[in-house]
Amino acid sequence: MEKVVSGIRPTGNLHLGNYFGAVKSFVAMQDQYQCMFFIADWHSLTTHPKPENIQASARTILAEYLACGIDPQKAPIYIQSDVKETLELYLYFNMNMYLGELERVTTFKEKARQQPDNVNAGLLTYPTLMAADVLQHRAHKVPVGKDQEQNMEMMRKCARRFNNIYGVEFFPEPQNFYFGEKALKVPGLDGSGKMGKSTGNCIYLRDDEKTITKKVMKAVTDAGPTEPNSPKPEVIENLFTFLSIASTPDTYQYFDEQWNNCTLRYGDLKKQIAHDLCEIVAPIRAKIEDYSANTELLDKVAREGAEVARASASETLKAVREIIGFRK
Repeated sequence: MEKVVSGIRPTGNLHLGNYFGAVKSFVAMQDQYQCMFFIADWHSLTTHPKPENIQASARTILAEYLACGIDPQKAPIYIQSDVKETLELYLYFNMNMYLGELERVTTFKEKARQQPDNVNAGLLTYPTLMAADVLQHRAHKVPVGKDQEQNMEMMRKCARRFNNIYGVEFFPEPQNFYFGEKALKVPGLDGSGKMGKSTGNCIYLRDDEKTITKKVMKAVTDAGPTEPNSPKPEVIENLFTFLSIASTPDTYQYFDEQWNNCTLRYGDLKKQIAHDLCEIVAPIRAKIEDYSANTELLDKVAREGAEVARASASETLKAVREIIGFRK
C-alpha cells in the first residue's frame, strides 16, 4: 500500500483554504493509503512564535484534524517536534542542496518580502525540512495545495539527488495528490490571492454563522455584469469558486445563468454562499468544541502518533546512515 504524509503549520485555526485544499484530501485518503499526518510546529519557528502559542496551536490543529474526520486509528497524527529523527535527515538534505536553488523558491522570496527583518536560515531551508518530513517515511504521495507545487519539486530533487550521489534507489519521488482532478486554490475574501491567515481574508472552521455571513457579505465585488456572457473578473470568479465548492451544481448553474443574462444581484449570491458555507462549517465547529475540551484524548492521540512516526523515521535513518557511510 502506498504511503501518504502531509502536515499543516500550527499558526492559528484552520480555515476553509486548509480544509478544501488539504484536510479534505486527508480524510479521503485514509481508507485507501497508509497515511500519517503531522502538525508542523518546527516550521512555525520561521516566524518566531511565543512558546505558549506553539503549544496551544498544536492542540488546536489536532482537535480540528479530528473534527474534520481524520481517524487516528487509520491515519496516525503526530506533532513534528516529537519526532527528533526528522532533524538528522534535514541535516543530510541540507548538505546536498545549493544556496542558489533555495533562494529561487517562490515561497521563500514571498516570505522574505513579507518579513524583511526576519529572513532566517529556517525560512531559506523550509523546503528541505519539508522534504525530511515526508521522505523519512519514504512516502509516495503528498496532498498539497497549488501553492506548494514548487516545494514538492524541491522535495523530489532531494530524493533524486540523494539517490544519484550514493548510487541507490532508496527514496521514492513523492507525487502531488489533489482532492479531485487538480489542485484547489481557495480564494480570499478580499478579492485577490488565496485564503491565508497572514492576509486576514479567511473563514475559519471555528467561525459561527453570524461571523461567516458577515465576512461573506463584505467580500469584494464590482459594479456587476454589463454585457451578456461576458468573462467574470477575478473578484467575481472568486465568489463563484466559493459557490462551486459549497453549493450544488444546480445552484451554481442558476447564478451562472444570472451572470450571463446580466440579472445577477451580488447580495443574493453572497447570501447563498454564506448559507451553504454555514451548512458545511456548523457540524465541524461543534466537533471542534467537543475535542478541544478533551485534552486527555488529544495528548493520547499525539503520543501514539509520535510512536508510529518515530518507528518509521528510525528505520529510514538507519538505512540512510549505512548508505552515507556512518556507523549504525
